[in-house]
Amino acid sequence: MITYSQAQSNQELHEILELQKRNLPARLTSEEKITEGFVTVQHELPLLQEMNTRCAHTLAKMGDTVVGYALSMHLDFKDELPVLVPMFKEIERSIELGLLPLKNKNSYIIMGQICIDKIYRKQGVFRSLYKYMLQNIQPEFTTIITEVDATNSRSLEAHSAIGFTLMSRYNSGGQDWELLYLQ
Repeated sequence: MITYSQAQSNQELHEILELQKRNLPARLTSEEKITEGFVTVQHELPLLQEMNTRCAHTLAKMGDTVVGYALSMHLDFKDELPVLVPMFKEIERSIELGLLPLKNKNSYIIMGQICIDKIYRKQGVFRSLYKYMLQNIQPEFTTIITEVDATNSRSLEAHSAIGFTLMSRYNSGGQDWELLYLQ
């Protein structure tokens, strides 16, 4: 049975990184990217540890093995990954334009990446990771924001199916992104 929890150990963080590596675009065929989706950012252990200390990552585990994760990225880390700086600027712009209904401008957390091991997909793990995450970020945060590569149709469909709403579309570095939120 799959259980859900917050990351607590370095072993769990190492397992996140291993699962992440297996799902980077360079490790997948073109067909797998379309049918299974992919992750975009490769994290390093020290940053993953710091992020987890500030706001724990959400895990799906089969026994002692991490089979899925949703990374939490607090606003404190908005300048740590250069590839994500444009996303944070777009979030700020969207908030200023009133495209995101928030109780206050800092009542959101970034879900920095979600990934489920291939053999556990289409079993409700994606939905359950977000449900667990949403329950455990409140009351400090009321909204989860994520960005999805516009070519990652599998991920866009999965996010839409569980209630994410489109906040904004934008281009950064020649790549199109969709900013989504869940409340």
